[in-house]
Amino acid sequence: MENTTHLSKFISLILRHKPQVIGVSLDEHGWAEIEQLLNGINQNGKYQIDRALLERIVREDDKQRYQISTDGQKIRACQGHSIHVNIEMEKKQPPSILFHGTAAHNVDSILSKGILPNGRLYVHLSKDEQTAVKVGQRHGKPVVLQIKAGDMYQEGYEFYISENGVWQTKIVPQKFIIFPSVRSNEV
Repeated sequence: MENTTHLSKFISLILRHKPQVIGVSLDEHGWAEIEQLLNGINQNGKYQIDRALLERIVREDDKQRYQISTDGQKIRACQGHSIHVNIEMEKKQPPSILFHGTAAHNVDSILSKGILPNGRLYVHLSKDEQTAVKVGQRHGKPVVLQIKAGDMYQEGYEFYISENGVWQTKIVPQKFIIFPSVRSNEV
């Protein structure tokens, strides 16, 4: 079985950030026509893909980043967009505590500004600490912050849950963050 990691990342780039790279258009809800996506990737020349490989990437993605429409004609990323789309996430009351994984070098900034979406539409939060650790590891030495999501919700902040179970909100003010005892300048 060939390694599909690079191809999956390329699809993610297209569906979340730069559909124009291969001439694909996304509708207002982030959906791309599968045939248009496949043709665009194949014409780009960097990768070759068919419907079966695309479906395998969607099925085997450990983070379940992608969703195929019920009619099987369209695909979209479940979250992480930097382009403005409405992926129709369910607005929901969060658990009292959620987690945010980040790199240690980001802690000082978060201490002063809170957690910002940094070019994306939403801040991503995890329901468990293990997932947050994995997210933080992608960017350096991981730090897991606890988020008082229940308190935020009570103060009127909206929370959404994506198709693949990622909690999202527009911003997390510093007062709702429980910081670990180790600061980034100590790690």
